[in-house]
Amino acid sequence: MSTLAKRLFDLAVIAAFILLICGCAAKKKSMSKMSNIASVPGIYHKVANNETLWSISKDYNIRLGDLIAANKIPDASKINSGQLIFIPNAAKDAYTKINKRFFTSDSGFIWPVKGRVLTQFGIRYNGIKSKGIKIKAKEGVKIVAARSGEISFCEDKVKGKGKTIIIDHHDGFITVYAHNSENLVAAGQAVKQGEVIAKVGSTGRSETPQLYFEIRKGHKPQNPFYYLP
Repeated sequence: MSTLAKRLFDLAVIAAFILLICGCAAKKKSMSKMSNIASVPGIYHKVANNETLWSISKDYNIRLGDLIAANKIPDASKINSGQLIFIPNAAKDAYTKINKRFFTSDSGFIWPVKGRVLTQFGIRYNGIKSKGIKIKAKEGVKIVAARSGEISFCEDKVKGKGKTIIIDHHDGFITVYAHNSENLVAAGQAVKQGEVIAKVGSTGRSETPQLYFEIRKGHKPQNPFYYLP
């Protein structure tokens, strides 16, 4: 073997050795990182219909930012029903308690319409803090009373809200339903929980078919996610 060929061979052996060492080191580092992640205690939460990452963070008393980081979620507004969300440091029995509350609301409220929540409670839009939530639904879909009560307000031209209904539940709570395409009840009428009261629309300042929904206690806006099943 010539001197040049020998030198090239030696260089190739050295290069291969360096790559082998680097690969082992990277693999060791990767395994170490995985081990650290696996060592973090916690549980997995299965996302239910109408749940949001924000409501899940409140249920488990964890910061929204920590939940996003733990699950490497690029867009906090986009999670799907059935998706598993890791809740770091959550107790093992927390999932059972949370889901029991989610499906059997002690407050007695039900969802007035099914759909994706477009705007969360407390979010500021154009400088105005939202006192309720906006639920996306198809035009004309039936809206039902979230609880039994009496229609205390029913008007077609409420500024910004369009066709609006308010139900007094006679226990300090009232609920508001706005942007309706059609109101199907009248003031003073008694309604039962689940009874159809209106149809989804885009009246007022709504650009797409949706329901604007509020729960108030003593006229103070409440976060609907604390009451809805």
